[in-house]
Amino acid sequence: MKAITPLILISLAQVPSIFAQLTVQTTTGIYTGLIDPVFPNVRQFRAIRYAEPPLGQLRWLPPVPVPPSTQQIFSYTFPPSCTQYLSSTPVVFTALLTNFSIPLDGQPVLPGEVARTSSEDCLFLSLFAPLTATSYSNLPVILFFPGGAFTIGGIDVSFQNPAPWVERSQSHIVVVANYRLDIAGFPGAAGLSEQNLGLLDQRAALEWVRDNIAPFGGDPTRITLWGHSAGGIGADMLAHAFPSNPIAHALFLQSGTAMFNLLRLGGQSEVGAGFSFVARNLGCDFPNDPVAELQCMRQIPMNKIMNFAGQYRENGTTPLLPFFFPIPDGRLVFENYTQSAIQGRLASIPVLVSATSNEAASLTFVPADLEEGPNQTDVDTLTVLNWVCMASNTTQERLLAGVTTYRYQYAGNFSSVTPYPWLGAYHASDIPMIMGTFETIGDTAEVTEFQRQVAYAMQDYLLIFMNDPENGLRRFGWFPYGDQRSSTGGRDLVRFGSHGIIAQVVDAETVDGACTMGRVYDSSP
Repeated sequence: MKAITPLILISLAQVPSIFAQLTVQTTTGIYTGLIDPVFPNVRQFRAIRYAEPPLGQLRWLPPVPVPPSTQQIFSYTFPPSCTQYLSSTPVVFTALLTNFSIPLDGQPVLPGEVARTSSEDCLFLSLFAPLTATSYSNLPVILFFPGGAFTIGGIDVSFQNPAPWVERSQSHIVVVANYRLDIAGFPGAAGLSEQNLGLLDQRAALEWVRDNIAPFGGDPTRITLWGHSAGGIGADMLAHAFPSNPIAHALFLQSGTAMFNLLRLGGQSEVGAGFSFVARNLGCDFPNDPVAELQCMRQIPMNKIMNFAGQYRENGTTPLLPFFFPIPDGRLVFENYTQSAIQGRLASIPVLVSATSNEAASLTFVPADLEEGPNQTDVDTLTVLNWVCMASNTTQERLLAGVTTYRYQYAGNFSSVTPYPWLGAYHASDIPMIMGTFETIGDTAEVTEFQRQVAYAMQDYLLIFMNDPENGLRRFGWFPYGDQRSSTGGRDLVRFGSHGIIAQVVDAETVDGACTMGRVYDSSP
């Protein structure tokens, strides 16, 4: 956890007007934030609890709202990420791109055990608002769910800190939320009536933002729900699960939608089997009594549970243990999302769907030759299968449902965020561009003026979408998919950062055709 220095605390305490400006009353407490001198025009409220700690008998239950309170809370340090197992398998994303990792405080990068900095008591959000915003500002709000394959990730990730973006814009609010992961968030236990607790956490965070964002200067009627990768999958699942009350007025699905095939990654296909296997191996063997099994498992430390599951999986032991991902239940998670949309189970709110051009490059094993990189044909195959087809299918689903859908592809390759040229526009490489951390984290000496222009364009277009998701981008020549007024005949896709061009409209078929027509895919367009 990152603590503010005592010097800054003293200086704030000595300036009553600033202290008052940093204090906001919500339904769940009176929160006082801080100013990081690196971002002097941003109020940061680093840890706001949106649900009760899911401990003891609350483990594996839906999030319990925080009761009304007038308690004074100093929100100076980032909260722990939700309990997560850190694999020992050397994958590029976790082994080489550590600015996307949670703080480890001395723990090895690939430890093969639960992160010591993570905790079950993790249902917090962080909020970043302009210093001058008041309850009358009515600024657009964006709520970000981090990715991590529903197994890793959280608020406190260097590249995902939105303070630089808010410092630059001074015209919006960003909220980032933790949610339960892995077996803690998606247990698939026969003794439970709700399996997708991580998604309910996300919904609870969204509800807290709706109910409390106004005093921070936000407009509760203009909340954009943004998720990256697994976070995008969850955000899209919520849009299908709550079609008549999405709360959010728009979606930004960044490299992840509900169309992603989790079973292909080894996710659960049925309730009970994976959870009971773990339970038996930890001494909770109740084959005919799922309630007793659940109660027994509530007595076992979550670190022990996750360490067993993670290490068993990594040892390659049989029988195989599925990953604990969202599982279809017919209410929060559906088996067929195209069918769900046809049946009306889809919120009619505009959506921005994005992908990067070389998604899979960072999700392969660390190559033996770091200069050469992995086999590009294999990378392209995975990129098309998992991301190009997903974005294309999501677009078609929305088109059939009459939902306004915008598309972008990030194709930049900048050394400040891409340490090896073969990585290209890898999975998540557009996050530091939008958050603005490309200028504050990593090899900032490598930042070019062109990179800065690309990042600012991405930030500004997203802000336009947040303000008016239906028509804002149209006014700048970016048309939603299916709008025949566009120069592409209804197939607009904006490509950022390609070969010296900040932003350009291209025909989406030049990308989607690799999925829909079997064309050769270009990872460096």
